[in-house]
Amino acid sequence: MQLKTLRYAIDDTPAGPVGTITFDEQGSPVNTMCAQWQDDLAAVTEQVVKDKERLKGLVLASAKTTFFAGADLKGVMRMQASDAPQVFAEIERVKRCFRTLETLGIPVVACINGSALGGGMETALVGHHRIAVDDPKLQLGLPELTLGLIPGATGITKFTRLLGLMGAQPYVMESKLFGPREALEIGIVHELVESDGDLRPRALAWIAGHPQAQHPWDAKDYKMPGGTPASPQVAGALVVAPAMLKAKTRGRYPAPEAALAAMVEGAQVDYDTATRIESRYLAGLMASPVAKNMINTFFFNLNAIKAGQSRPKDVPRYKPQKVGILGAGMMGAGIAYAQASRGIATVLKDVSAEKAEQGRAYSAKVTQPRVDKGRMSAADQQALLARITPTASAADLKGCELIIEAVFEQRELKAKVTQEAEPMLAHTPEFSGFFASNTSTLPISGLAEASARPQKFVGIHFFSPVDKMKLVEIIRGKQTDDETVARAYDYVLALGKLPIVVNDSRGFYTSRTFGTYVMEGAAMLGEGIPAAVIENAAVQAGLPVGPLAVLDETALSLSVHVIDQTRADVAAEGKTYTATPGELLVERMVKELGRNGRAAGGGFYDYPAGEKKRLWPELKALFEKPGAEWRVQDIQDRLLYRQSVETARCLAEGVLTSVHDANVGSIFGIGFPAWTGGAMQFIYGTGVEAFCKRADELAAAHGAEFALDTQAREAIARHQPRY
Repeated sequence: MQLKTLRYAIDDTPAGPVGTITFDEQGSPVNTMCAQWQDDLAAVTEQVVKDKERLKGLVLASAKTTFFAGADLKGVMRMQASDAPQVFAEIERVKRCFRTLETLGIPVVACINGSALGGGMETALVGHHRIAVDDPKLQLGLPELTLGLIPGATGITKFTRLLGLMGAQPYVMESKLFGPREALEIGIVHELVESDGDLRPRALAWIAGHPQAQHPWDAKDYKMPGGTPASPQVAGALVVAPAMLKAKTRGRYPAPEAALAAMVEGAQVDYDTATRIESRYLAGLMASPVAKNMINTFFFNLNAIKAGQSRPKDVPRYKPQKVGILGAGMMGAGIAYAQASRGIATVLKDVSAEKAEQGRAYSAKVTQPRVDKGRMSAADQQALLARITPTASAADLKGCELIIEAVFEQRELKAKVTQEAEPMLAHTPEFSGFFASNTSTLPISGLAEASARPQKFVGIHFFSPVDKMKLVEIIRGKQTDDETVARAYDYVLALGKLPIVVNDSRGFYTSRTFGTYVMEGAAMLGEGIPAAVIENAAVQAGLPVGPLAVLDETALSLSVHVIDQTRADVAAEGKTYTATPGELLVERMVKELGRNGRAAGGGFYDYPAGEKKRLWPELKALFEKPGAEWRVQDIQDRLLYRQSVETARCLAEGVLTSVHDANVGSIFGIGFPAWTGGAMQFIYGTGVEAFCKRADELAAAHGAEFALDTQAREAIARHQPRY
């Protein structure tokens, strides 16, 4: 039986006739639960039922390098809220097929030859016996919550019944992925084999030895591991779980709440009722805007970046071997660790050997907790440290393929270290080294003026702390060539991080847009809105930290330094820079009130020793106006819309060249709320017409910073994704 997404055949084996369903979606590198697959699954299930009397077993296999990829996410992107009833019916149809196959009274074996995630994992769970190839690269799990969905094709019900409510929690609620060995330990997989070729023989052997099979929950004596919600220990944990979840999601992410509800409700009823509960929750989520926002960015946009869509084409791939870093401070030390942890030989230079050694010590500090917990051996830690060569001599940089300067944000200093180190770059007929600046605000084209080869000069902007932040912004200067941008892209991927590519501009994309967020918060304080209201409204909107707290952490004095530098640069162009209300307030905090930020003892917040930080009491008297009118929704709109408007301007000006760079950059670089899908997806998720209308209202009420000109509106329309 040959269908478009699978085939079915019966073979004579020592155990007798055994049916094999092989998933093989034509024209696709992976198997998905597309509409055609749903039809084909129904057809093959009907045929298996007809063949039941002569079958001794059934094998589920894949013709792809992965077992099964899961749901058809492009189909989800096209759904509307009105589609929920139809979606529910489709989910239930798939589950009826699953249930029919696993209750035939014959053994069913899933042969997992490659990764099985989401719907793929749920498909594998149809098997009473699950065999996987013992390959550490093979990934299993239920990552649906990361896309705003839930494992609603039996994943929640089966994981809960296999592992118990508490045991299933990390895999369902935290989307924890795992390899074959862990799968074997927890009972999701029953057997491991060395290679693909061993899967079918082992499956047939198991079928021969188990002529009848059923899932544990179908046995009369089944008891849920750890107890049901009625057991005292589980009940005690469930009392606080919803409150803890709400505190974490702020009510912006419906999927975790739906997953918890489906787990608990399903644990109190029979299996079939539990799976219907799952279906109801999943259908609602699949038709929701949050799911579409998150799927757009965390699947399609992230895959676009990993596939190199922003990387210049026709440039050979580059694998970094030896990279130099100038400056062993917080950023330089962090970059050194990121490189050494990925096997890259690193030369870490500072003005003295002592400072360079202090920078290397950061890697020991970062890795020591892992050594203490047994997650890293002492030998591996020493090997990592040995890859970092601390030095005060520029001569030790000789032969580096790439040198990155990570010194203080001062043009003269950056020019000096560039000219000192650049001659040390590797230069052969086969390979010409390149130079990068880790600046966060200074235009790359200006910094490249100090370079003897500006075409080989690029911006590589890391975020702090480097060991935790995944985003890296690559900035193309006016003279930077394609080869250099492509190599910078490959270097960032080699670190296991996410590169976005932008064109040169003051503040580039991330710093420029991040500045609008914090300065809008400062502006609202200047209007008389209470600081606590601004901070709490921001967090409730899904932003990780309020704008005033962020200004403190990054240093108000640094913001003033950037403002002063901008004034000077604009003046050098013969123009006058007009500071925004937020910038003027920050300047007052620093220059009049002496509040420079957390590192200097205090800014918008006080930081008492041994206590939690608290808002500086003087803010109330200095800025708060009892008669000031405000609404939480307006505050949240100002903070979110201001960033999205600036992002649209960056797209219109060519600073950004793709929506995927904008969305990924805004979430991973500046903390734009994940539920929106990013700064551009926030526009598309809101609806272009509705967004523009609200932006016009905000511009009329709060200033031209919210205004969208014709160029920005055209860019929004031109880049709107189609699915």
